[in-house]
Amino acid sequence: MKTKNISIALMGFFILAGCGKLKNDTVRIGVIAEITGAIPAVGASCKNGAQMAAKEINDAGGIMVDGVIKKIELFIEDSASKPEQAATVAQKLITYSGVIAIVGPNSSSNALPAAEIAEKAGMVLMTPWSTDPKTTIDAKTGQPKKFVFRACFTDTFEGKVLGSFARKELKANKVAILYDVASDVLKIQAEIFRESFEENGGKIVAFETYTKGDKDFSAQFTKIKSAKPDLIFLPSYYTDVPLQVQQARRLGIKVPFLGSDAWSSEDLVRMCGADCEGSYLLNHYSPGTTNPVTQKFIAQYRAQFGGATPDDVAALSYDALKVLAQAIALAGKLDRSVVRDALSKVPAYPGVTGVIKYSPGSGDPVKGAVILRIKNGGFSWFADAQP
Repeated sequence: MKTKNISIALMGFFILAGCGKLKNDTVRIGVIAEITGAIPAVGASCKNGAQMAAKEINDAGGIMVDGVIKKIELFIEDSASKPEQAATVAQKLITYSGVIAIVGPNSSSNALPAAEIAEKAGMVLMTPWSTDPKTTIDAKTGQPKKFVFRACFTDTFEGKVLGSFARKELKANKVAILYDVASDVLKIQAEIFRESFEENGGKIVAFETYTKGDKDFSAQFTKIKSAKPDLIFLPSYYTDVPLQVQQARRLGIKVPFLGSDAWSSEDLVRMCGADCEGSYLLNHYSPGTTNPVTQKFIAQYRAQFGGATPDDVAALSYDALKVLAQAIALAGKLDRSVVRDALSKVPAYPGVTGVIKYSPGSGDPVKGAVILRIKNGGFSWFADAQP
């Protein structure tokens, strides 16, 4: 037994030694994406955005660290949209892959456990799409985590903006809400929306729930129909929205729907069709913007990925890796703590999804959002939304 333990220890030593050698040859960055599981479009977009950013940096020469120009090497892991797997692959990247930082995961249910692992290990983790405020907050102290950052806005911002938009811009007096009670992030969006809408003088006439995996929403929509809302707030993931909206329409509900950033995949529009036409959602960026930085990104993305228009996850993942690369260049060395300190001091980065800059002591950027409308079978810019 003793000999076996020594052998295992030696094997671990050589694995780490090998990783260390490779680490000095390249700048190793991990990516955790939901490539399989419940939201594969999110994982594919994250992978594409990160790979595109890495290629651009490498084609431009790489990053100067330790006095040497080095290329980025990505280590991509699949969380399968499972929290336990997200934690496992985060530990794998930290322990065996020798990465200097991690991009991802995206969904908050995956990002939270991975962020805990990264924080304990002193590893920078940048989530592109996790809007749950708890992602960057230490659960024990209530203070910001030191090593966890995000490229997106938070649910607190999102709920407030959507509640105000529904009341002031859409002129809704009565709103019904349906959300997944098993999802913390969607629950937060629903609750903060309710607070914001009521603070602005509106009335919530129905507050209905469902659980992930449900396929029949007739009972909830029957109650909603009888409440006669002007608008329905539906913070569901893009995979659930088409079925929900179609069932509502079959029950004779004709009012528009308002969604959160969880709607952002173009798969939603293809699956929902005319039933979602005229609905609104909040998003992290708009492909219809005239911003030259964003338009250049979209053109290059389409060229690399078969003409597909990048969604917000692709854009945020691209921005996340670019900001990390800038921090690594500012750090000038492959030291996790030094990179973390450099990231907190990165000057305002003009990203595809807007300017990214961190306030002292916070991993949450102060940035705006956009309101999109589903029009003619696609997402169309409707309005800007600022903090």
